[in-house]
Amino acid sequence: MDFNVKRLAADAGTLFSRAVQFTEEKFGQAEKTELDAHLDNLLTRAESSKHWTEKILKQTEVLLQPNPNVRIEEFLYEKLDKKVPTRMNNHELLGQSMIDSGNEFGPGTAYGNALIKCGETEKQIGGAEREFIQSSAINFLTPFRNFLEGDFKTILKERKLLQNKRLDLDAAKTKLKKAKMADARALAEQDLKLTQSEFDRQAEITRLLLEGISSTHAHHLHCLNDFVEAQMTYYAQCYQYMVDLQKQLGSFPSAFSSNNNQSTASAAASVSVPILPLSAPLPATTTNASSGFTELQNFSGSRKARVLYDYDAAGSNELSLLADEVIMVSSVPGMDSDWLMGERGNQKGKVPITYLELLN
Repeated sequence: MDFNVKRLAADAGTLFSRAVQFTEEKFGQAEKTELDAHLDNLLTRAESSKHWTEKILKQTEVLLQPNPNVRIEEFLYEKLDKKVPTRMNNHELLGQSMIDSGNEFGPGTAYGNALIKCGETEKQIGGAEREFIQSSAINFLTPFRNFLEGDFKTILKERKLLQNKRLDLDAAKTKLKKAKMADARALAEQDLKLTQSEFDRQAEITRLLLEGISSTHAHHLHCLNDFVEAQMTYYAQCYQYMVDLQKQLGSFPSAFSSNNNQSTASAAASVSVPILPLSAPLPATTTNASSGFTELQNFSGSRKARVLYDYDAAGSNELSLLADEVIMVSSVPGMDSDWLMGERGNQKGKVPITYLELLN
C-alpha cells in the first residue's frame, strides 16, 4: 500500500510539472525543444496520409452503397459482429419486376418475352455488382480501414508519448536553470540526462513508425490496382450482358405505328429491331417505300413525304421532324443513300429516309 501511494504521488508530480511546462510554453515563458526537421516532416506526412485515407474510404463507401441508411445499418451489424442480412440490390429488384410483369403479359408474346429477357439481364448485372462490391470491400476498403484503426492509432499513441517525454525534458531543463545550490544542480543534471535519454529513445521509436508510412503507401497502391481491376471486370461484364441482350431483342419482331393517323398498312409492317447506335436511322418499313425512295434518289425533283416518327436533329445540317407532318424531300448528288434533303417552309436539312413515307 505504501508503494502505491508513493507511485501515485510521483505520477501526480509528473503530470503537474508537464502541465506547468505546457502552460508556460503557451505564454512564451519557457523554452520548447523543437523536433528535428526530418521527424517533423514525417509527422506532417502521417497526418496527410490519415486525412486522405479517411476521405477516400468515405467516398468509396458512398460509391459502393449510395443509401446512407443502409450504410448505417451495415456499420451497426459490423460493430455487433453480426452478419448483414442479404437483400436484393436495385438491379435485381428491377429485374425481378420485369420478369414478373413479363410472365403476367405472357412469355409467348413479344413484349412479355422481351421483359423476361431484360429482367434476367438486370439480375445478372445485379449479381456482377454484388461481386464488385464484395471484392472492393475486401481488397480496398479493409486495408484502408485497418490502417486508420490499427497502424495510425499506434502512431498517435507513440506521438502522444513523445510529446510527454518532450515536456519532461523541457521541465528538467527549466529545473536545472532555476537550481542554485550545488546539490540541487547535481540532482537536476541527473534528471536532465535521464529525461534526455528517454526523449531520444521515444523519438527514435516514433520515427521508425512514421517511416513505415512509405510501406503503407506501397500496400495501398497494390490495393488501388485491385480496385481498378475489379471496376474494369464489373463494367466489362455489364457491357457484355447488354450486348447479348441487344442481340436477343434484335431477333424479336415488333410493329411500328405512328401516333395518330398513320395508314393501316404502315402500322402493320413488321421489322426487326436493329443493333445500331442510337443516332443511326431505323430500318425501312416497307418494300414499296424503299422502291419509291430509290426512284426519287435516281431522278431529280422533289416529292411530298409524311413523317412517321419524331426525330431530333443531331447537327445543324439536319432537320428535326414531328410525327405526321408533311414535308418536301429531294435527292442531293453525293448524299448518303440513307438520307434525303428535307424542306419545311424556310427550313432545310438532311432527314433519314426510314422516318418518312412517300406520298403519291
